[in-house]
Amino acid sequence: MKQLMKGNEAIAEAAVRGGCRAFFGYPITPQNEIPEYMSFRMSEVGGVFLQAESEIAAINMVYGAAGSGARAMTSSSSPGISLKQEGISYICGADLPCVIVNMVRGGPGLGGILPAQSDYFQAVKGGGHGDYHMLVYGPSTVQEAVNIMYNAFDKADKYRLPVMLLGDGMLGQIMEAVELPEMKDINSFPKKKWATDGSGIGAERRVINSLFIDPDSLEKQNYNLFSKYELLKRDETQYEEYMIEDAEYILVAYGTVARVCRSAVDILRGRGIKAGLFRPITLFPYPTDRLFKIADKEELKFFISVELSMGQMIEDLKLAVNGKKKVNFFGKVGGNVMSPEDIVDNLISKIEEN
Repeated sequence: MKQLMKGNEAIAEAAVRGGCRAFFGYPITPQNEIPEYMSFRMSEVGGVFLQAESEIAAINMVYGAAGSGARAMTSSSSPGISLKQEGISYICGADLPCVIVNMVRGGPGLGGILPAQSDYFQAVKGGGHGDYHMLVYGPSTVQEAVNIMYNAFDKADKYRLPVMLLGDGMLGQIMEAVELPEMKDINSFPKKKWATDGSGIGAERRVINSLFIDPDSLEKQNYNLFSKYELLKRDETQYEEYMIEDAEYILVAYGTVARVCRSAVDILRGRGIKAGLFRPITLFPYPTDRLFKIADKEELKFFISVELSMGQMIEDLKLAVNGKKKVNFFGKVGGNVMSPEDIVDNLISKIEEN
């Protein structure tokens, strides 16, 4: 049965049903409903909620809980995620699974509390120090966010890395009808043989660490990490296509912006303009191979990367297309959101320019 829920609260409930039993966070708009919801929901399911003294403390608590084998999670928004970056790098370096939610707000600096997509670089290129990646999703609806969050802890455990849900103020604040999945049985989860849960003594003692003094050992660890990322590219890449079969112009957008683009495509089609939409669902791994193949279409004239930023995803789009077709850009910033008509006008102007 479907029920009407705010995005942030639906994401939090999906995390609980997906097995989350430890939440550590610190308040910042526009994600505050997540820790607020978790503050009472964790106690109801026998979990742990703790509002840390800072974002830095919160991410290091996630490190500790994840290291002991718990399904741990944190959430924040832009400046708060920036403060967590050192801890995220440590978590990646130590091969620890966890889930992180970033409801992006405008920046740089404190910026504003309205929606943005300007944390794309931070999310998909690492964000902290060293060579690492996370599995990053960019859902466009509350239901999709629920579905992703429900399975995020399974993905994190499978690959032993952080999974990030990259949303924005719109996704977190809108209310939509969602169908919530059943509660997973936490007793059925596989035992984590690497977890520091008190098992093992002496030579069998389990250690969680990201410090490798020997250069060959550190190099080996980096290669191990990147072998996981290759598996992500092979097995976890997700995307959605809308009316691209005969498209002469393809909008590329993720998250809530993709919903606006979908409406723009409908308007353009109504005017006889063959537009389509390509929506990356995983932002890392980016659907590079599929876009490279789409760029071979003879009828396709150009792409437009549509973003709530000054242009970040466009770099991955250009790399994917590899010069086969022209890649244009249309963006809004500062918390402003483009309308379908804005996108239509922009595309038509680019047709006239070309």
